[in-house]
Amino acid sequence: MRMFHWLFALSFVGAYISADSEHWRLVHVVLGYTVAGLLAFRVLYGLVGPRPARLSTMWRKVSGTGAWLQTLQAAWAPGGHGQSVAWRQAPILLMAISLMALLAVVLPLTLTGYGSFHEWGGDLGGEWGTELLEELHEFFGNTALSLVGVHLALLAGQSFWRQKNLALPMITGRLEGRGPDLIANNRVWLAVLLLLGVLAYIAWEVYSASL
Repeated sequence: MRMFHWLFALSFVGAYISADSEHWRLVHVVLGYTVAGLLAFRVLYGLVGPRPARLSTMWRKVSGTGAWLQTLQAAWAPGGHGQSVAWRQAPILLMAISLMALLAVVLPLTLTGYGSFHEWGGDLGGEWGTELLEELHEFFGNTALSLVGVHLALLAGQSFWRQKNLALPMITGRLEGRGPDLIANNRVWLAVLLLLGVLAYIAWEVYSASL
């Protein structure tokens, strides 16, 4: 998960930075395809990986939003001043929602990017179709960037609130304090395979472009 996280983050940032430059168009396209491939890996790993990495675990957090909003509504209703609200749960819910939304928006982002690169718009409606695809691609790109900003803001806010660096575990793989191992096997081999797969794909694209 740490390898996926950093490869995904670096690929997205690189693709976003190179989006407006015709000179770096190939870099943008290759990194966009890399993001799509990493998304496919994340979905697959979210289905068959360990429980903390499962998409179902993240979805359970998101599905609790309705119940939490009901407690908030009850607390704000007339005569509901005694109703307690689990405020500590709010950033956890927002974090899960932002991550699910980010993963969801990557699919239309990469599809519109692929369509723009292969000029699907011309088949859909000539110049108008091309502009529509490009505008949709830019919209989804900006939406993804906004969700990344929300994710980072929540991470920084929770770290300040708890007086603990919550980003550190994504580097070290360890949480402070006592407790059971959430994941018994570190799966270094899978992380190495994922890294080698991304590097091999980029090398193949570079080689193909030089022919």
